[in-house]
Amino acid sequence: MTSPFAQPVENGRKFRVLGVDPAVSGATGFGVIEVEHGCTRLMHFGAWKLPPNVTFAVRLREIHFLVSGVVQQFAPDAVAVESVFSALNAGTALKLAEVRGVVLLAAAQAQIPAHSYSPREVKANVTGYGAASKQQVQQMVKSLLGLDQCPEPSDAADALAVALCHAQMSRARERLALSVAPRRPPVAANNAARPARISIPRAR
Repeated sequence: MTSPFAQPVENGRKFRVLGVDPAVSGATGFGVIEVEHGCTRLMHFGAWKLPPNVTFAVRLREIHFLVSGVVQQFAPDAVAVESVFSALNAGTALKLAEVRGVVLLAAAQAQIPAHSYSPREVKANVTGYGAASKQQVQQMVKSLLGLDQCPEPSDAADALAVALCHAQMSRARERLALSVAPRRPPVAANNAARPARISIPRAR
């Protein structure tokens, strides 16, 4: 399962990203991808659906536990999380921020850098259209990862889209850094290898 979608960062070594699509009451999606030599490979994906009768505190504990487990198993180089959707009501937005908090905590405890992307950023980077539907996101994730079927459930596809977005953004940042880095003029080999001469006056 490979795709020429994203180039690896860090001088071409393997680069793993854990994408997380947090949810307050529904399923929290997750997906791990690995980028190497211009190809993106699917490692693992799924969604955590907790019983509806559990308290919100237990939900936070379980999500933290599950994210920590995936981090320990796959050792990602980065964690990418979807940010809070601005159109949500205040109560839901606050709870979603708390869910994101335990995801970020799991990343920080493992000393892994975490990055946040808005839903519009994710859709724009993956599909080319910031208002794409869930079905369009699923279809593009399937295509970009070379899958036979669309990843299910849609929460898992959203998480993979977040991971792919981070891979794309990392490549863009790396290219920008290389383009603005100052270039040193080449040093002639003869001049570099030749030691400086010291003039010593002769005694009469």
